[in-house]
Amino acid sequence: MSDPLRPRASLRTAVVWEVLKDALERRVKTAGRDVLDVLDTGGGTGNFAVPVARLGHRVTVVDPSPNALFALERRAAEAGVADRVRAVQGDAHGLFDVVERGGYDTVLCHGVLEYVDDPAEGVRNAVDALRPAGTLSLLAAGLGGAVLARALAGHFTEARHALTDPAGRWGEGDPVPRRFTADQLTDLVSATGLQVGAVHGVRVFADLVPGVLVDTEPGAMEALLKLEAAAAEQPAFHSVATQLHVLAERD
Repeated sequence: MSDPLRPRASLRTAVVWEVLKDALERRVKTAGRDVLDVLDTGGGTGNFAVPVARLGHRVTVVDPSPNALFALERRAAEAGVADRVRAVQGDAHGLFDVVERGGYDTVLCHGVLEYVDDPAEGVRNAVDALRPAGTLSLLAAGLGGAVLARALAGHFTEARHALTDPAGRWGEGDPVPRRFTADQLTDLVSATGLQVGAVHGVRVFADLVPGVLVDTEPGAMEALLKLEAAAAEQPAFHSVATQLHVLAERD
């Protein structure tokens, strides 16, 4: 996934970025500080961390891949925010071996729960990293989007398998270990005591529309971005989104 601020990549990231940016602005007002401490678990090469740092915040990125962290540092340097981005090798399971418990105003947990052995533990650790009145941004693979994609590709047996599989996988060749429904994600968050503020469907249409159409038709990308933003807030579309985003806050 590319930088949320690059136009083509924004089809995949725009909804989450706008929600996150608004949440950070609210947190600045409530915290009474212009600079927030943000933790990005599984942040990889800095798809969100670098844009967050561009807003002036301090970002700690925890990721198990040294190659991803090297790319993150290079990306941060190129963006002129190297002094605000810290790369730390680690994972969600051993999060507090490498970062401070209760030390962050906002925690991003994007693309992590699909891969951890215990999603509930992953959410608990992310929440435990928050300061009082902190904000959690959670992004995970959606079950319905995978079912729809397999069906539209003509793989009907795989689509049905994903519907009945406990992990939401369509078969042994599925590269995603686990998928979630909106209810499953909100239950995981609510179990930690956080209040769920909003749920958004992400990439409702972007993965289904032919790229050549978006790239060649005048105004198509802008129109699709607006459609994604409008559909993201509609619960009816959560069940067919490729990803699901949950924003929650600690009272």
